[in-house]
Amino acid sequence: MEFADWAVLIPAATAAGWVDAVVGGGGLIILPTLFLVAPTIAPQTALGTNKIAAFCGTSAATVTFARKVPMRWRLLLPAALIAAVAAGLGSAAVGLIDRRYFIPIVMVVLVGVAIFVTARPSIGITMATHPPTRRKTILVVALAAGLIGTYDGLLGPGTGTFLIISFATLLGTEFVRAAAMAKVINCGSNLGSLIFLGATGHVIWSLGLAMAAANIVGAIVGSRMALARGAGFVRVVLLVVVVGMVIRLGWQQFG
Repeated sequence: MEFADWAVLIPAATAAGWVDAVVGGGGLIILPTLFLVAPTIAPQTALGTNKIAAFCGTSAATVTFARKVPMRWRLLLPAALIAAVAAGLGSAAVGLIDRRYFIPIVMVVLVGVAIFVTARPSIGITMATHPPTRRKTILVVALAAGLIGTYDGLLGPGTGTFLIISFATLLGTEFVRAAAMAKVINCGSNLGSLIFLGATGHVIWSLGLAMAAANIVGAIVGSRMALARGAGFVRVVLLVVVVGMVIRLGWQQFG
């Protein structure tokens, strides 16, 4: 790989780590960049190589959030395990499903998210006045881990965004705390997908580890900014990233 390729990949991995730490969606930065510098790379190999950076970045963000945000580990760790299994199964099914149908569906969901967040400015800004019951919390977190974890294994980009929106809308969780919860579960889904893709030979380890170092830097900076600037900042970045994802996916699908 040429020096010019590294000069593109390392900043992209750093930016992806920052975006992922705040609202998710870093995969839409790093995956197209991988295809740009290595146009012959197989999609599964690109996904697997990205998972090294994604797992390291989300792990760093989780540690940073955990120092400032109370974490319900008894809830989140089992959910991360569910996400890991679901993502592994999702990655195993990649070759069986026509992924052309996923992009239009994801675009529709993202447009709905943008409209919902814009129309409901209070969502994610403050904690719910009436917290959900323990049973509802467990159900929502487990379902989100299973369903969104499967999506992460199949396609990936926007996983953190979908988790944050799920917790903010269904549980009334404030955006910063929702982002912290999402990081734990996203760690699980990234690890599950990485284990499967690594075991089946779809990972370029040297490249992935180099991107992981840059991703960690971006993730630490992003999580610290989210903690320092609060839910309003996360909400604005969320909307910008969602709109960017819709444009990027639309270009990929119809451009």
